[in-house]
Amino acid sequence: MKKLMEDSNTVYPEILKRNSLKVTQPRLKVLEIISRKDSAISQPELEKLLGKDIDRVTLYRVLASFEEKGIIHKIFDLHGTATYAMCSTNCSEHDHHDQHVHFICRVCNSVYCLEDMTLPKVSIPAGFSLEAIAVNALGVCNHCKK
Repeated sequence: MKKLMEDSNTVYPEILKRNSLKVTQPRLKVLEIISRKDSAISQPELEKLLGKDIDRVTLYRVLASFEEKGIIHKIFDLHGTATYAMCSTNCSEHDHHDQHVHFICRVCNSVYCLEDMTLPKVSIPAGFSLEAIAVNALGVCNHCKK
């Protein structure tokens, strides 16, 4: 997952503005947490990190708007729990290009985006509309292997 290393005071507000979202503290905080993680994060994990700063409904709305705008994408872990990771820079509203492999650790259940892996071209039948490709690799991450 790509980490945003630039100054968060300018980068995160710019991401929100570019996606026609109002710059608010809840949005900035969620964006900062997700972008700094090296693996995808679930809503319950976000709630723990945010504490009392953001209520559950606000967090749900922030995640939904980020996903809709192409800022984040959703990946399901081994237990079917939704986790969220930053989209690549070329995603936009209703046009996600995050078609890459996700590595899921069978020990800790962490989900990692393997963005450098190229997926094969998928041919679909006439009349079908491809919206997403989900390819998961299962194994043990470097943290659990130690």
